[in-house]
Amino acid sequence: MTEAWTSEKIRQTFLDYFEARDHTVVPSASLVPQDDPTLLFTNAGMNQFKDVFLGTGTRPYTRATDTQKVMRVAGKHNDLEDVGRDGTHHTLFEMLGNWSFGDYYKKEAIAWAWDLLTRVYGLASDRLWATFFKDDEGDLGIDEEAVHHWRATTIDPRHILPFGRKDNFWEMGDTGPCGPSSEIFYDRGPAACDRQTIADHVCRVNGDCERFTEVWNLVFIQYNRHASGDLEPLPAQHIDTGLGFERLVALLQDQTSNYRTDLFWPIIERVQVLVGQTDAQREASLVPYRVIADHIRAVTFLIGDGVLPANDGRGYVLRMILRRAVRFGRTLGFTQPFMSELADIVVQKMGQVFPELPARIDFIKATILGEEKRFLRTLDQGLGRLEEIIDEVKTEGATEIPGDQAFFLHDTLGLPFEVTRDIVLEHGLTIDEAGYQAEREAQRARGRAAGAFELEADVHAQLYPQLQAWIQSQTPKWELAYDPYGALEVGTRVVALLCDDQIATIAQEGDTLELVLADTCFYVESGGQVSDTGRITGPDWEMTVTEMRRPIEGLIIHVGHVIRGTPRVGDAVTAQVDEVRRRDIMRNHTATHLLHRALREVLGSHVQQAGSVVAPDRLRFDFNHNAPMTAAQRARIEQIVTEVVLADELVTSRQESYREALSQGVIALFEEKYGETVRVLRVGEPAHPLSEELCGGTHVARTSEIGAFLILDEEGIGAGVRRIEAATGRGALDAVQTLRERQEQTAALLSTPLEELPQRAARLLEELKTAQREIDQLTRKLARADFQSLLNDVIEIDEVPVLTAQVDVPDADTLREMADWFRDKMQGGVIVLGTVVDGKPLLIAATTNQMVERHNLHAGNLIRQLAEIVGGGGGGRPDMAQAGGRNAAKLPTALGAVPDLVREMLSTKH
Repeated sequence: MTEAWTSEKIRQTFLDYFEARDHTVVPSASLVPQDDPTLLFTNAGMNQFKDVFLGTGTRPYTRATDTQKVMRVAGKHNDLEDVGRDGTHHTLFEMLGNWSFGDYYKKEAIAWAWDLLTRVYGLASDRLWATFFKDDEGDLGIDEEAVHHWRATTIDPRHILPFGRKDNFWEMGDTGPCGPSSEIFYDRGPAACDRQTIADHVCRVNGDCERFTEVWNLVFIQYNRHASGDLEPLPAQHIDTGLGFERLVALLQDQTSNYRTDLFWPIIERVQVLVGQTDAQREASLVPYRVIADHIRAVTFLIGDGVLPANDGRGYVLRMILRRAVRFGRTLGFTQPFMSELADIVVQKMGQVFPELPARIDFIKATILGEEKRFLRTLDQGLGRLEEIIDEVKTEGATEIPGDQAFFLHDTLGLPFEVTRDIVLEHGLTIDEAGYQAEREAQRARGRAAGAFELEADVHAQLYPQLQAWIQSQTPKWELAYDPYGALEVGTRVVALLCDDQIATIAQEGDTLELVLADTCFYVESGGQVSDTGRITGPDWEMTVTEMRRPIEGLIIHVGHVIRGTPRVGDAVTAQVDEVRRRDIMRNHTATHLLHRALREVLGSHVQQAGSVVAPDRLRFDFNHNAPMTAAQRARIEQIVTEVVLADELVTSRQESYREALSQGVIALFEEKYGETVRVLRVGEPAHPLSEELCGGTHVARTSEIGAFLILDEEGIGAGVRRIEAATGRGALDAVQTLRERQEQTAALLSTPLEELPQRAARLLEELKTAQREIDQLTRKLARADFQSLLNDVIEIDEVPVLTAQVDVPDADTLREMADWFRDKMQGGVIVLGTVVDGKPLLIAATTNQMVERHNLHAGNLIRQLAEIVGGGGGGRPDMAQAGGRNAAKLPTALGAVPDLVREMLSTKH
């Protein structure tokens, strides 16, 4: 390895080279594209500038450079089968790039690329080749301009080659910006050819061997393609280049493979140490080493950008490549998790350039470890079944694995299709991929028919229907019962287990578990009421229940943690709801019905519930009303609810047909969906009910159980919608005690009796107002004094007085006042003042109408140019303008630019 060119030095040299040529160095965009649903991942350096090329966005600069992390594992860029099998293919890589947005064009792009590669990086010029566009499908002709500029370099003219639309015409899509390109290749010599044994093979640029390596692609964006296919010249011409960082590092470090550079080799060496192999063993098994080194980089970056393992979309890609690496690790001898340790090496190597990695290292490693453990639990079963399928196919004399079998391995045993394909190829077989995709789509259709839907990040979208089918296939047949309205404890049996998103028959202490019971008394979140918690106790084990789910109709899931013992399917258990918590929830839920009634009585019959949350500590109730409640209305509502509580009214429920309930005036919520039979909750005697609403929640038996009722807050949350938060029982007591404690602390701080607190607060406010007036007067005096000293810094440009200064003042008003002092003092001239307020830069420019008319010194035009420097915007009158920005560090630069801008304005005066 060449020590002179480390990967860090190579990357920084590129950025420094273009920064020295007035390019703004911009950070890498996330691998998850922002506001671009057409992309699964960021797959090119230009993605973050797509709006500029489309003409829908702008940047405060016209030249840019960066290193962009890129992911290519889908669509036409899906080279996953080649990753690890050669020395150049990767799932994730860096793309160095430089851009011009309507600024420089082909001349500079070509000259700088050649200069950087040959003079700076020192690549041999006689080994470099360049291609240009020659239309082979239409009438665009030859890119003579590119040829001319290439010939202006020291490249061998014989190394400038034409290619057609397939190789040298870049398009963003079917429509939009596009244009010819020029690619730079490096000749690695005849020894690099991997097809020497093939008769009549000829090594050539854009050929099919590894001798010529594409290093850099220069794209000249000069057309806009319409839906008709016609090309129209763009009003501005752009440059978009992409240099493959890993390939450049391999060339400069004199390596035939990217994996032997300092970007990958430390990972490979660590894998070798962990698995305990010799150098000879490593060289004999390079493919697994390469796959692991590539995939751990991709996994680390994906999780760092917020992608989590899932069954679809980006999450599936992450899960798939992680599991693919684990499977290759198994071929080396790994039987325990090892990938998370490798993430440390990735972060150590890349963290300086991509700071999101060290900031999230603990989360990255925990996510990798959890997913790796989950896969290892089913890997042996999946590999064993695949070996059986392969043997069956070979015995039958066939060469293709059926698609339904591949889908079974993926869907039931968690073996990604790509992993299955790797193993099948190793046996010289293929997979019926069309059959696999058909099975996958059929399952999605079944899920949609059952009312289920898939979310990209929902790992359970396919799991729960599968679990329900598994339960229905068991003997004996289970009739699952759900009754949260009776006893808070029930004896029952375990019907099914899910552990780490896998169907299981046994779990271990410490596992996070999803469990199905034959009968349950636990309430599942619905209608705003949160789920119950509690515990399930078996013969020799215990599980805490922290959450309840009903993922599909007819399936109730208890989610929790095994705190001791070994749960098994079929165990007899006792399911016990946390009674104290449940009763707190019941109090709050019944109170929401009383609150609804009171609101309608006090505010009007137009009040309708617009949403609610019923939790153990408080209730939240949203309702339609277009004005804040007055203190008197709030007090009256609390009084009405409290009177019903003290009256110890009966609370009952009944089953009734939906139509009959509505005909009797029962309140139904418009956002809820009701079946033919509904549950009606009544407060009060049947003959004279105080409240009747459709409700599936749990409630107290009598209103006196609610205890105290207290409104904690009332606010608007949208047009015509208000929100009340309230508490009952123990929650209300906690709120009152907290309020009293705060009042007593405040009174103690102010050294005043509690009953005199309001008067003392009023006096303090008046004192603060007086102090603020005095501060304002002092600030003005200090500003005046500062201004007098600043007059010594006035310069003259073409006999026009000009003053620029950064001052320490609290607001724009003071800046404007100082500008007025200057204009009064100088009877003209230009003043630009800047300050930093709350971490943000603020600028004021001022002149006089006379200066605008005579000298073209327009304050608004001047401030707009300064605003770009501080990353903001602004404007105003010709004689006074103001701007703000985001980058306070650039404020001195902006102020320093004022003299040159004034000279430029004066040079264009009438």
